[in-house]
Amino acid sequence: MQPVLNIEDVKCVEVALTREGVSVSELMHRAGCAAAQEVLELGDVDNVVVLAGLGNNGGDGWVAAEALHAHGANVTVVTPVDPDELAGDLARQVAQSAVRAGIQPMVGPSRDELENLLAAADVVLDCMLGTGFHGDVRSPFDIWIECVNACQARVVSVDVPSGLSAQTGRASAECVVADMTVTMLALKPGLLADDGRDVCGAIVVAPLAEQTERLVIDADPVAWRTDLIDYLDVVAPSSMAVDKYARGSVLVVGGSRRYPGAAIMAARAAARMGAGYVTLAVPASQAFVAQTHLLETPVVPLPEDEDGTISADARDVVVKLAERSSAVLVGPGMRVTSGTSSIVSALLETDVPLVIDADGLNCLARITDDSLPEFPEVTRRPSPLILTPHRAELGRLVGAADNPPDSLVAQLEAARKVVWSDGGSELVVVAKGTATGCVSVERAVLPKPGPAALATAGSGDVLAGMMVSALAQRKGEERDLALLAAYVCEIHGYAGSLAAERVGAHAVVATDVIDVIGLAQDAVEEHVMYPASGE
Repeated sequence: MQPVLNIEDVKCVEVALTREGVSVSELMHRAGCAAAQEVLELGDVDNVVVLAGLGNNGGDGWVAAEALHAHGANVTVVTPVDPDELAGDLARQVAQSAVRAGIQPMVGPSRDELENLLAAADVVLDCMLGTGFHGDVRSPFDIWIECVNACQARVVSVDVPSGLSAQTGRASAECVVADMTVTMLALKPGLLADDGRDVCGAIVVAPLAEQTERLVIDADPVAWRTDLIDYLDVVAPSSMAVDKYARGSVLVVGGSRRYPGAAIMAARAAARMGAGYVTLAVPASQAFVAQTHLLETPVVPLPEDEDGTISADARDVVVKLAERSSAVLVGPGMRVTSGTSSIVSALLETDVPLVIDADGLNCLARITDDSLPEFPEVTRRPSPLILTPHRAELGRLVGAADNPPDSLVAQLEAARKVVWSDGGSELVVVAKGTATGCVSVERAVLPKPGPAALATAGSGDVLAGMMVSALAQRKGEERDLALLAAYVCEIHGYAGSLAAERVGAHAVVATDVIDVIGLAQDAVEEHVMYPASGE
């Protein structure tokens, strides 16, 4: 796994490195050389334009320029001020060194001059604004960014694309769209989510020092980004000595007259994910609809209220069904009423592995008066519990319905409020967003995010069905629950990519994703078990 550090923690690592004998000057030289090396490895690099800012990010650019010049590239550094006028001592020193090495800077060019320069470039090295950036881009960098994004050269950003917050993942109106981002020391959360997914391109981490890995871990990463090999311990071993019950039995509870499809899709996804036996329990008026879509799945009609939602009278029936199941999913399409809230409460009191999704989460928010962290006894149970909220649902759970998490960092923070208040190892919050964090009391795991094609109605219901299926197939086994949840998210993401290949990126609907779950799971498991074959 790759550690992800908040920006303030990156600064702490830099300080720690200086205490171990790696000076700030040495870090700048290593950063610049790392960026230069990535540029050279692109190949066919004759003309390079380096856009250097006023701070240490600009200093990295001057170092990279000198290194590229030494390798025979024709390098021009564009700077807002004369190198001798740079305010920072270190940035000024490396700029002066580059000038002495033969690099002629272009100081404060007009827009036409910059456009003409970029038109002849093979690579543009973006070193304008670093990880400390937030807010709006000021002149002249706003104009420079417009010119970069309009040119045909390959663009490599150093540490973070200029205009992007490396902490929040939010981009200003002017932000570099890079082909590659060479980030220093460790991944930052803003590179992995929201606007960061659109503008970073390929991400390369340059550690800069042999002590970095140890110091980054000591800094307590905010999250861990998974590699496929990390899932080796949660892949279910294959065996021919199984029957349908050995493959896990799943109960899905949900649906309503208004939303009959959500629970149906969740049940189908659970079966496609490999559960041997799936049962769907829905309001009685919706049973026939469900049966027409689920030929392989028993459908249990439940007592319902006048509005077509599951009533409190269904409580005993649902509990009995749950006790005969390997794992239960509650929530898709069920709406929020006193009756459905009663069902969620009853299932929380069982000792069956449980996934709560969609309106099940909203029922949970209602049960706890939108303050789940203040009622840890509700979620504290001996069996696994996985909550799968998107940002709005997560906001409701932690009392922030009017101000829900708006970044990956905020998602993780809100999820930690829930798991830390519970304090047990059997709770995981799968905080869904443009990047998803699977958060346990021990750590947050970030699977590779899926494509934008997954931003479609029902996609979350599909993920929930897959999640409960994985739980059912591993009942009684000792597993890293956060890692297992991330593994399911990884398969869901790959299924989204396969579906997009089949029907087009803009045409994917949730049922398209269900149809390729098996293919996605086979492909991911093959890469996990035999990584060389996937290279």
